[in-house]
Amino acid sequence: QVQPAESGGGVVQAGDSLTLSCSVSGGTFVGDDMVAWYRQAPGKEREVIGTITWDAGSRHYADSMRGRFTIYRDYHENRAWLHMNGLKPEDPAIYSCNLQRGSVVCWGQGTQVTVSS
Repeated sequence: QVQPAESGGGVVQAGDSLTLSCSVSGGTFVGDDMVAWYRQAPGKEREVIGTITWDAGSRHYADSMRGRFTIYRDYHENRAWLHMNGLKPEDPAIYSCNLQRGSVVCWGQGTQVTVSS
């Protein structure tokens, strides 16, 4: 079974940019797969950032995430990416990707993003 894995988290300064990666082990992204990015801050509910379909590359973002977050995928590297601009003190969270393949959803472990002011 394919298993997503995130990487790229860390500590950044407010205003910095950061790009997170979502790859899979045990297989590859294919066809109608959808990759979704979420984040969950301490004490808060998990919130969706956006999604991208693998083949078509169609992207959708939560209204609150438009503007500073960009999701894209790289066919050759077989990865999906979340690029974040202008990180703010309210952005620290565990950022996770999930792979939706048909009715099956697989989650990665998440990667921590910390923003220092």
